[in-house]
Amino acid sequence: MNLSYSTQKKLVLFTFILIPLTLLLTFTYYPAMNLLYLSTTSWNGMDPVKTFVGLDNYKELFSNYELLKIFSHNSAYLLAGVIQVTLALYLAVILNTRLRCRNIYKVIIFLPVIMNGVAIAFMFAFLYNPEFGALNTLISKIGLEQYRVNWLGNPDLVNFSLAFINIWRSTGFTMVIFIGALQSIPKDIYEAAQIDGASFFQSFRHITLPSILIIIELNMFLTVTGAIEAFDLPFVLTRGGPLGHSETFVTKTMKVAFEFENFGLASAMGIVLLVIVATFVFLQRRLILGRRE
Repeated sequence: MNLSYSTQKKLVLFTFILIPLTLLLTFTYYPAMNLLYLSTTSWNGMDPVKTFVGLDNYKELFSNYELLKIFSHNSAYLLAGVIQVTLALYLAVILNTRLRCRNIYKVIIFLPVIMNGVAIAFMFAFLYNPEFGALNTLISKIGLEQYRVNWLGNPDLVNFSLAFINIWRSTGFTMVIFIGALQSIPKDIYEAAQIDGASFFQSFRHITLPSILIIIELNMFLTVTGAIEAFDLPFVLTRGGPLGHSETFVTKTMKVAFEFENFGLASAMGIVLLVIVATFVFLQRRLILGRRE
């Protein structure tokens, strides 16, 4: 069968598009549509019959103050995320200069990124131990015995203690992304600005920031979604304790589904979480990029 060049080209393009499109539909859009359907049913996860209840699950979710209050626990992760992005940008700017041993510093800062998440959780469980943990031991050694606290048992501190782990673990990854963006900016622009008498801070404000605005948006997107979807650290370290003060919306969703066997309500919580993430991303684009598309 003789095919024209144009037909062959279209066939090749269609073949290349078909595989990723099939994977996207199978593992993204179909589960999302199925989740939306389950959110309108009453189902325990095992019964073959799924009873249609319409919007009852959403009404229960928005009328339950305790479920919505859990979002306040995620605010600590959001604050930590902003600090992490700011710190990563600062480190990236410093390490993008001709600093001696800068590659060694990059490796040290990036090392937590490649460590296993569960191993990190257990490491910080030892660090935060109120009796023999390294942090309280250090506080005692420097004569501040009265400031020893139960880092994971204090309702006012537990979320900030967990969020700090995210700063330590993720700063290196964000820093590497920023370094890649900084290295893509032509050096000629900085040299011209220096000849014109621009200071370091003027160059940073008028050259660096506008050039990496898209990368800042990307890192803030990862930060916001990570803060809203925080799961692994509270699940492994505190199981939502003390008294539910470290539960996040995702850990509560898992609890509703697998402990209370209410998959319909858990699915509604998943849809609400998806909408909240999409809203945050939309507002973030407007805040960072203005009306630029």
